[in-house]
Amino acid sequence: MSEEIQTGLIRISDDVVATIAGLAALETPGIAGMSGGISEGLAKRLSGKNVQKGVSVEVGQVEAAIDLRVIVNYGSKIHEVCRDLQENVRDAVENMTGLTVVEVNIKVEGVAFREEEQAVVEDPNNRVK
Repeated sequence: MSEEIQTGLIRISDDVVATIAGLAALETPGIAGMSGGISEGLAKRLSGKNVQKGVSVEVGQVEAAIDLRVIVNYGSKIHEVCRDLQENVRDAVENMTGLTVVEVNIKVEGVAFREEEQAVVEDPNNRVK
């Protein structure tokens, strides 16, 4: 975002918007975490940049579009969690930056189980640990 005012120019970096969106996502009930994906891990190694895990943004002069890759908690109603996530991210970015968020796209890439449930699933003899 860049805004010309009497005293100068204001620009908000894509990384700032991605950080705000990522933090708002992690604060949303039902979200276990963000998913980085294979290509993002490769980009981190090749570029040396601190790429925001699971968040990509496109920031224009007055608008922003946000893509999130998330992992939800097992047992959550995914469609409700995602609607809440869209609202939380939109509100956080708009309130902190003044940008208009035109879209928040979500890709659910996994489901997280509690540790006790994982022990049952991962034990080949189906014994509870």
